[in-house]
Amino acid sequence: MPPITFALILLNVLVYVLAGFTGPDIVRTFALWPPGSGGTFHVWQLLTYSFLHGSLLHLAFNMIAIWMFGAALELRWNDLRYLLTYLISVIVAGMTQIAVSGYFLHASGPVIGASGGVFGLLLAYAMYFPNRIIAFIFLPFVRMRARTFVLAYGAIELLLGVTNTAAGVAHFAHLGGLFGGWLSVQYFRGRGVFGGR
Repeated sequence: MPPITFALILLNVLVYVLAGFTGPDIVRTFALWPPGSGGTFHVWQLLTYSFLHGSLLHLAFNMIAIWMFGAALELRWNDLRYLLTYLISVIVAGMTQIAVSGYFLHASGPVIGASGGVFGLLLAYAMYFPNRIIAFIFLPFVRMRARTFVLAYGAIELLLGVTNTAAGVAHFAHLGGLFGGWLSVQYFRGRGVFGGR
């Protein structure tokens, strides 16, 4: 496993174990608290929220996704580019969740999880490996190209976010992660945000 991918997975697992000992204190301090969600926002939360997870299943799905999509990107890119893409996706995801959910949907709780970074890696993966086939663990008969999967997943997240379906899931953070991944790819390709250069 490439070193940054391994380090991200290890850090997430260690923080999950630590959270088991500290209880709600770590969430109060390091989860992302949008306006009106009942907690206090601090700027570091735009990064630290991504290392907290609500359950072992939540952690497992995100870590599997980092391994599946992130490892391939890290092997193609250099370590710094990969890490920056992940972190930018996390931060843009958090900012998007604050802007949309905090101000328009009135979030009722904190945002946690690495999903924003995962969605950024997923978008980058689809841009660099658009025709690779993605198969699902629980639905092995469903197979689709990476580009198709990302477009469909993004559309579903937008629909669920607008209709406020599946309360407790940060759909707009997922969409923000996709946008963060796209911004990073554009920057590192030298095209700028709007495709210039």
